[in-house]
Amino acid sequence: MAHIRSRKHSHASHLLALVAAALPAAGNAQESETSLPAMTVKATADVPYKADNAASTKFTAPLLDTPKTVTVITQEVLKQTNAASLQEALRTTPGITFGMGEGGTPEGDSPVIRGFSAQANTFIDGLRDPSSQSRNMFAIEQIDISKGADSAFSGGGAVGGSINLTTKNARLGSFNEASIGLGADKYVRATADLNQQLTDNAAVRINLLKETGDVAGRNEVDYDHLGVNISAALGLGGPTRATVGFYHYETDDMPDYGHPYNNPYAATNPRSVFNGDGGPLKVDRDNFYGLTSRDFRKTEVDSGTLKIEHDINSKWTIRNATRFTKSLNDYVVTNPGDSNGLNISNTSTGTDGLAGTAIRPGYLNRSSKNRHSTTEAFVNATELTGEFFTGSVKHNIATGFELSRTETDNRGYLVTGANIAGLQVAGAPLASISNPDPNAAWNGNISRTSVGAKIDTTSRGIYLFDTATLSKQWLLNLGLRYDHFSSRSDGYSTTGYTAGSTTTVYVPVNLRSDSGFASYQAGLIYKPLENGSIYLNYATAANPSGVSASDGTDNLAVTNQDLEPEKVRNIELGTKWNLLGNKLSLTAAVFKLDKTNAKVAIDANTWATVGKQETEGYELGFAGALTDKWQVFGGYTHLKSELVEVGPLAANQVNKGKQFPNTPEDSFSLWSSYKVLPKLTLGGGAYYVSKVYGNTANTKWVPEYWRYDAMASYEVARNFSLRLNIQNLTDKTYYDRAYTTHMVSVAPGRQAIMTANFKF
Repeated sequence: MAHIRSRKHSHASHLLALVAAALPAAGNAQESETSLPAMTVKATADVPYKADNAASTKFTAPLLDTPKTVTVITQEVLKQTNAASLQEALRTTPGITFGMGEGGTPEGDSPVIRGFSAQANTFIDGLRDPSSQSRNMFAIEQIDISKGADSAFSGGGAVGGSINLTTKNARLGSFNEASIGLGADKYVRATADLNQQLTDNAAVRINLLKETGDVAGRNEVDYDHLGVNISAALGLGGPTRATVGFYHYETDDMPDYGHPYNNPYAATNPRSVFNGDGGPLKVDRDNFYGLTSRDFRKTEVDSGTLKIEHDINSKWTIRNATRFTKSLNDYVVTNPGDSNGLNISNTSTGTDGLAGTAIRPGYLNRSSKNRHSTTEAFVNATELTGEFFTGSVKHNIATGFELSRTETDNRGYLVTGANIAGLQVAGAPLASISNPDPNAAWNGNISRTSVGAKIDTTSRGIYLFDTATLSKQWLLNLGLRYDHFSSRSDGYSTTGYTAGSTTTVYVPVNLRSDSGFASYQAGLIYKPLENGSIYLNYATAANPSGVSASDGTDNLAVTNQDLEPEKVRNIELGTKWNLLGNKLSLTAAVFKLDKTNAKVAIDANTWATVGKQETEGYELGFAGALTDKWQVFGGYTHLKSELVEVGPLAANQVNKGKQFPNTPEDSFSLWSSYKVLPKLTLGGGAYYVSKVYGNTANTKWVPEYWRYDAMASYEVARNFSLRLNIQNLTDKTYYDRAYTTHMVSVAPGRQAIMTANFKF
């Protein structure tokens, strides 16, 4: 049967009902002047861009005395930049790019840190957040980014770093905020943050989201998102505290795979004369090659969390956190047909063949990619933190163990339709390269394929961290972790036959991977002054096969199931300073990261861990206040990445010495605001990313770009303010993600948004 795509705006009544239910309690609340701060030390009111501590209790020292690069994106930066998605939020810190998904590699958040994927190393409140998702910032308090080998903190897969998002949880004090944003391209975003203190030690907090709109500068690309986050806490301010939370987020979007590259033909193909230089196809930015009658993307995440903390005494605290998460990533999306060599110029002549169907010059095939994966995950973490002395040496420690299990069922779609020579392929009408019609009729059908795979991944880890204060000038930061990782992938067929067949018996592919590995870090910190530090740190990481549970970029396969985990080492020399009365943080670091046994092909059917990859560079960061009126946040990163050893396979030799995919050599970010008048604040952002390659051969790429944003905020009354954001101020056409083959992601165009913020 044909697939029927649900229409937008079907959940507005849900949000209104939730707001109505929450308002009676909130309406009676009085804003408390004695609200206790959240348990994590965050940015203060007078320095809203700067945080002194990371949220994770695994960090046993303030950021100033932590021997690694850690960037904290505070709530004020998220608000002023109007960051709604994780990609928008991470734009404010340099050195992070995002990869594109497709079918086998899923569409969703895919951050790349220092040249290595962090898709499987994204955490919520310190607990790993599994599966391919597209995360929203409506319930996020702050974001911590750790850069460099991070397995000692985060477990397997944290090669280039990890990301931890802190949730807005219930706390003491009553406060209520709501915002409504309206803007160009049908932009509507409504949020509410309602915190009600119920008793002296109990509170409840509700965060709500509803947003809809079109993507600026892209024809027919729209979105519809709904989110709810509820938390309740008991024992706040006392020795024993318990917090329970529920999170729900769902999306219904028109997926967009952007534009094709301009060189689909191999050099040996006679039609390679029509190739470009490997960059994006030069077409109008708003060209959308998808089909609105076929394409869709729906995601859904539900999670429940229980956290219990107990202060044993004034020095020691034990805590346990448990979370269960269920998620869905479901889509059919058009892949602009460059892999078939069909995005030829309008001036070309002749035809090209695809499964016996002639493709007219000046057109491309609208092939489809799809996914339907559901994931259920359970994670439990127990931790003990405290301090003690051995002689004159003070030790701040964190020790604990973590257990997790993830089950993913991945069974996609069979997309069919009639082939019509020169007009349609698999029911999808060909797209004019220069003027595609997204609303063209489609005569195909979508049904679930009969073949899929169930993936079961378990992980057990135990760790110990210690910051030893040897003297006022010298500290030693040590960390050790051991993990056991196991992954199982079992193929299945619902009919007993291969996909689309009623005669060929399906033979399941069963994969197994088991490994144990230790990760560690050792950092020496010298403090020439109380407000500064100089450090040298050595850290390791391990990347086992299948760490993404077959729902990310590192999936279990026949070629890698028997391989040992990839090993990574990172050495970093840096310095950190708190200046201007602790209001401004300046950081600088030089580093080198080596993957010493990277997975590479040694023949057509065999892989081995004999490759070597290197990233070296330096990073500068700043966050805080230059004056009482002037706030700054950002930094600069220089990365030199190289495929040093590519294995003996002759076909790989051309890649030796090449730059990593999705790893810009230079990137810069700056967000700044200035209080021009007591009630008027002006701000803006400037972001630069140098040329990025999509593949290891460095033949597919997207050009460098500068992007500028602007902001103005005016406090109309004590409880009411207006904020104007203009994103992509110059309406720059640029590309913010590059895929290995096929296509590049087209970034949004200029968009003006006015947001009204209320406190009550």
